[in-house]
This record gives sequence, structure tokens and C-alpha cells, in this order.
Amino acid sequence: MSEANLPRIRLKAKEERRIKSGHLWIFSNEVDTGHGPLQGLEPGAEVIFEEASGKPLGRGYVNPHSLICGRLLTRDWKRKLDQRFLETRLQQALDLRERVYPEPYYRLVYGDSDGLSGLVIDRFGDHLVVQVNTAGMERLLPMLLPALDVVLQPKGVLLRNDSPLREQEGLTLDVRVASGDWPAALCLQENGVPFQAHGETGQKTGWFYDHRENRRELMRWVKGQRVLDVFSYIGGWGLQALAAGAETLTAVDASEQALDQLQANAEQQGVADRVTSYEGNAFDVLQALLEQGEKFDVVVLDPPAFIKRKKDYKNGLSAYSKLNNLGLRLLEKDGLLVSASCSMHLPEQALLDTVRATARHVDRHAQLVYRGSQGPDHPVHPAIPETHYLKALFFRVNPAL
Repeated sequence: MSEANLPRIRLKAKEERRIKSGHLWIFSNEVDTGHGPLQGLEPGAEVIFEEASGKPLGRGYVNPHSLICGRLLTRDWKRKLDQRFLETRLQQALDLRERVYPEPYYRLVYGDSDGLSGLVIDRFGDHLVVQVNTAGMERLLPMLLPALDVVLQPKGVLLRNDSPLREQEGLTLDVRVASGDWPAALCLQENGVPFQAHGETGQKTGWFYDHRENRRELMRWVKGQRVLDVFSYIGGWGLQALAAGAETLTAVDASEQALDQLQANAEQQGVADRVTSYEGNAFDVLQALLEQGEKFDVVVLDPPAFIKRKKDYKNGLSAYSKLNNLGLRLLEKDGLLVSASCSMHLPEQALLDTVRATARHVDRHAQLVYRGSQGPDHPVHPAIPETHYLKALFFRVNPAL
């Protein structure tokens, strides 16, 4: 649609300052509804955003039923959001990943950070798992699929559209193969270690690429060590530790399906005889291990987000404290604790303070030896703090000084 025919969404006076400073989101209370037809627009409709004076700010899409009612995709307000636009953005995203990773296993598109708000794509060689999380990106989907064909020529594309974010946008949930053939299992390599994952039924897109750099760091610390991997999923942390020379792996996860795949990956890697798995609630399993007198040289705590919304902060922080308490008590002297969080609402300093306070509570001396975050395939948008969510803190732990 040409710019002459597009609806115009005008912001209130001075509300454009955040957008001009680099942000890409427009909130419903920032819109001058007396000047624009926001409530009459279809969710996902393409629009031109304007500052209060009427000067264009850029082009994007809207959802009048969402708190984030507008998302800017380009500051060139005359640029059409067509297949060529998507091809350009996908190629830019691909260029970044190919600069960093020699093999085609990574997050190919990370939403706003790649200029494609509402879109996540994970690449598993010739197969792509796509998450479309906003109404605007849903409307672009008929152009996105051919754009992916032009840029990547994938053998198969799976739409993993079952995120709760879609419900907030008024979208239906579904998982389906959008094009090509889909394999029984996805193959990938991370830090030289082979894995298989399941895009249709696994968590999120089937794999968590964001901790790749932190898992590589762990590999430096684990030779000859007994490793406890809590919230292990299908073995990302623990099996890479075994590949780096760890003596044994004890994996804990609530999902039987995940542990079955972990065992299958261990068999593929030839290390199944060094793996012990426990299915169940992590807090219950760790307490049971304590009561049995178990000890480990390395404890990895990589839980799901305990703080999904700001109002969850107090209860979530308590859960992080309890988890780290159990982890510290299971560590041998001179052990390594890896405490991670994917809760965007938990600052790194708060996690650091939690481990510090917990270590003092159990009479331990913790030394921070490494602080990690998400890898370059999850680039941070400097103006959007929400794109920076991952923390991984490594502590050497000894008896109190």
C-alpha cells in the first residue's frame, strides 16, 4: 500500500522523544486518539506514525487492542513493508550470524533487535522454526515465507505459533509445517557437540541458543568434575560438560520427554553410562539429594523465568534465593556454582546480591569468576532494555573466610 493511502497515527505532544531516541514501541496512552483512527483499525494494520506536528516518524503496524499498540519497523516512512523489505532485513540478520558462527545453528532473527518486531526464527541447518508473536507480523507472514525462500532456501519451515504472547495479541495458537518437509528430529551442533531436538513438541523452538557462550565458558571448568545440571532440558549444559571431560552428569528436569531426549543425545555422544537423571520438581529433587548426602563439584542452575511480570518480582526473587540456597549446599568445597536467570525483570545485580546473601546464610565464601549474557545471535537493542534478559554468573565457592 502506498504511503498516501496508509492510516496515520499521531502521537501526543512530546511523546515522540522516546521514539526519536531509538525505541521502537508506541504505547496506547501516547497516541492522540482525537486525531487518528486507532480504534477503528484492524489488528496488524500497516500505518505511518507521526509526531504531534504531523511530521512522519516512520512506518510500522498497530494493534489497537494491545498496550503496545504500535511497533515501528522502519524510520523511512516511504518504504513499503513488502517482500523486498523482509528480504533485506533477513539478509542483514543472516550476515551478522554468519560473521560469528561457522555452522548454521543459531537464532537467525531476534525480533526488535533485528528490525522485525514480533518475529523469532531459530535455524537448525536447512530447517527453520518460526515464531510469529504479533498481529502485525502475522499479516506479513504471506510475504515472509517467500522472503525466507529467497534468502535461505530452507528445506522446511515450522510455524511454532503457540506462545502466550499471541493470545495477548488476539491471535490463535497453532503448530504447523508451513513449507517443505519436516524431519523427525532436528540436528544441531553447539560448541562442537552434536544434539537432536524436536521443534514441534520441545520447549520454545526446541532449543535454547541464548546460553551458547556461557556453556562454552563452562567447558573450561569441568574436567574431571561431577556435574549437577538443574532444569537440564535435553542436555545443553550437562552434555557439553561431559564432552569437555566432566566425570559424571546428574540431570534434573520436570519433563519426562526432555529427559528421554537428553538420554538419547547422551547415547548419540557415547556418554550415556555417565548420566543419571531425576524427573521431578527441582526443589524437591535437590532437597532429596541433600538428605541423601550427595555432593557435586559443579552445580548449574538455569531455571525458567521465575519473574515473568513485574508483579511477580517478590515471589520470583524468593524462588531464586531458595534455589541457590539448595545449590550452594550441594557443592563440594572449591566447587563451581552457575546461577542463571532468563527473567528480564531481574537485574544482574539482583541475582548477584541473591547469591551473595545466600552464600553468607549457608556460611560460604563465593567468588564471582565469570559473568555472561546472551550470545551475538541475540543482539541487544540499546534503546529496548527488554531485549537484554539473560544472566549467567559463575561463582567459585569455598567455606567462609
